[in-house]
Amino acid sequence: MSETKSNKATTATTATTATTAGRITDADIERARAQIGIARPPRSPRHEPVPSENGISHFAFSYGDDNPLWHDAEVARRTRWRGQIAPPGFLDSCGVDETPASTPEIKKLFAGLFRGVGEYHSGTRWEYFRPVSAGSAVFFNRVVSGVDVREASKFAGGRSVHMSYQQLYVDRFGYPLGVDEKLFISAERGGSKKAGKHADITPASYSDEDIATIDSIYAAETIRGATSRWWEDVTVGATIQPLAKGPLLITDIMADHLGRGMGHYGHGPLRYGWKLRQRMPNFYTKNSAGIPDVVQRLHWEAEWAGQLGLPIPYDYGFMRTLWMGHAVTNWMGDDAWLWKFQDQLRGFNFVGDWHLIEGTVIDKRIDQGVDGAHCVAELEITGTNQRGTQTCRATVTVILPSREHGPVVLPTPPQHLLRRGAQMVTLPAEQRRPRQR
Repeated sequence: MSETKSNKATTATTATTATTAGRITDADIERARAQIGIARPPRSPRHEPVPSENGISHFAFSYGDDNPLWHDAEVARRTRWRGQIAPPGFLDSCGVDETPASTPEIKKLFAGLFRGVGEYHSGTRWEYFRPVSAGSAVFFNRVVSGVDVREASKFAGGRSVHMSYQQLYVDRFGYPLGVDEKLFISAERGGSKKAGKHADITPASYSDEDIATIDSIYAAETIRGATSRWWEDVTVGATIQPLAKGPLLITDIMADHLGRGMGHYGHGPLRYGWKLRQRMPNFYTKNSAGIPDVVQRLHWEAEWAGQLGLPIPYDYGFMRTLWMGHAVTNWMGDDAWLWKFQDQLRGFNFVGDWHLIEGTVIDKRIDQGVDGAHCVAELEITGTNQRGTQTCRATVTVILPSREHGPVVLPTPPQHLLRRGAQMVTLPAEQRRPRQR
């Protein structure tokens, strides 16, 4: 009797999974909302648990940034930072999360959410407080910070859920180094196909003259470096030097993995892939040869991308976040500080596309804070592809040195982040202490 009952339950569960896989259900939405504010340990370690000189250099290499401040220790020693520091965005690939293991109830809350549904990075908001260098102790944790449901998504054509995740990074003393909030859109995979949104997109092709034009932009790229950009010399409406990025190749996708790791699911080659497939079988589907492969391969496999309603593989959205930050750090010089960064990823960057990254100064002001005056410039950065489509844009706040007010003073984190940072390093320490009898 119990065996028959078990078989029926298994059959029912399998049928339910088959029915709901790839669909956003009301039950999953309620579970997503219940996750808000809950920290959960990561599935796998970060690419750089402890920042290293090579790791920082490889990260900058991965998105084409050859500023010596990120690569050359001797040059970096002559800057105000007295050595190599990491570029903006590096925190996303480093650090240790000491969040304790989830309870059975928390595991159940997070398990299999939006099974078979596509997840797309749509934007990031960063705020940076202190530089990171090789050997720095970095700790972080991640919480769901918001859930918003769209019944008829303009993005994918079907139902979608916009989920925000906030990550705080602190040093060994709990002092905040930076904080980010990323927006991901979970969209029913069939939506793009049904909507036919990308039906008119064809792979880009280029003449020799086209490539020569792109090459000329690469050749004109300059790094301000040690030449200070004084706040007094900045004018509203001035443009920054544009950057060329692309045409995007699978090589560039590979380089992104070299610099940032394989992703937060922890998949990898050979036995590593086999081990993850045992733990997360739904993260794999069979390719045309019958071999189980990660669903993430839509970034490099045209056949799988096509099955999901996309004409061509495409980039990781964070790559364009780094491209726009690259344009700003080239412009601002090594003794300035990229303070705040908020971007929107408005469309796909398909393999073969190239982007022109441009920027304009839209504001200039003195911000008074608890740490004194910050002489800031605010920039709007855009990325436009060869079709004339603007796929990304960002608003960036930079603290500049001033002849009148002096060098850059690093910003002070808000009190709620200082308190959260103190908790992040204190609670794990308390758990490691021997119990008093």
